[in-house]
Amino acid sequence: MTINSDWGEWWAREEFNGPDVEGVSLWFLGVTGWAIRTPETTLFIDPYFSTERDREYIARMPPVPMEPQWADACDAVFCTHDHRDHFWPPSFGPLLDIDGASIHAPAECYENFDVSEIAEDQRAAVEPGDSYEVGDLTVHVRGGRDPDADGSVTYVLEHEEGVIFHGGDNRPCDAFEAVGEEFDVDMGMLSYGTSARLYQDGEVVRRKLYNDAQDVIDAANMVGIDRLVPTHWRRWRAIQADPGALSKAATTFEYPRIIEEIEVGDRLRLGQPGIVTPTRLGGD
Repeated sequence: MTINSDWGEWWAREEFNGPDVEGVSLWFLGVTGWAIRTPETTLFIDPYFSTERDREYIARMPPVPMEPQWADACDAVFCTHDHRDHFWPPSFGPLLDIDGASIHAPAECYENFDVSEIAEDQRAAVEPGDSYEVGDLTVHVRGGRDPDADGSVTYVLEHEEGVIFHGGDNRPCDAFEAVGEEFDVDMGMLSYGTSARLYQDGEVVRRKLYNDAQDVIDAANMVGIDRLVPTHWRRWRAIQADPGALSKAATTFEYPRIIEEIEVGDRLRLGQPGIVTPTRLGGD
């Protein structure tokens, strides 16, 4: 399939590839996708650039900020679970071609998708307890609970500047408590959404899909997330939760201390909590 950027090449050229980086910078790609750079390392988590529909009534709401082959570097790709907006070979395949990087994901991802075009030595099946050294980042694989996925993990990224937790679409669980006991988490991403009416087998059903506001705050307190970045809340047309509700839900809790609402293309710096650099308007 062909992936077409909504923004042309200017964002990849000027906003992602172009800036000098000190410490750790993170760019939001939409859904739960992130591009992360340090002076030595570039990695991606849950990159999803597709606009292709697998169901008639499903449409991607965030723009596609770049085409994956436009990245100047890629040392590794990590995916949290086996849903196509988190693990989709046409999205991450071109990233692996840049520097011969590997894709790291639960075994179920490789079982549920056609990965025949990805070389076997570029596929790593991750399990909770695994750790990977990627340049100046250490990526730890930890457990999670996503009742809608066949296989799901979370990731903890360690750098001398701080610690990042990527929760994927996972819900509060014992594994979150374990992460909070093991790590001092500075920044964490958690999926936030609403219940929805869906078509299943020709019938309309109501189903909870992601963490609601209280779930997010419970998870943040289990993990001990100082700086919370809610994601996924604008992924679907009919499931657009209000991130402003999170500050009210957090009123009587210790965590999070900062909640940052972001848009596709925004840049965060791990060492500068509370500062979001938005994507500039303009370009070519």
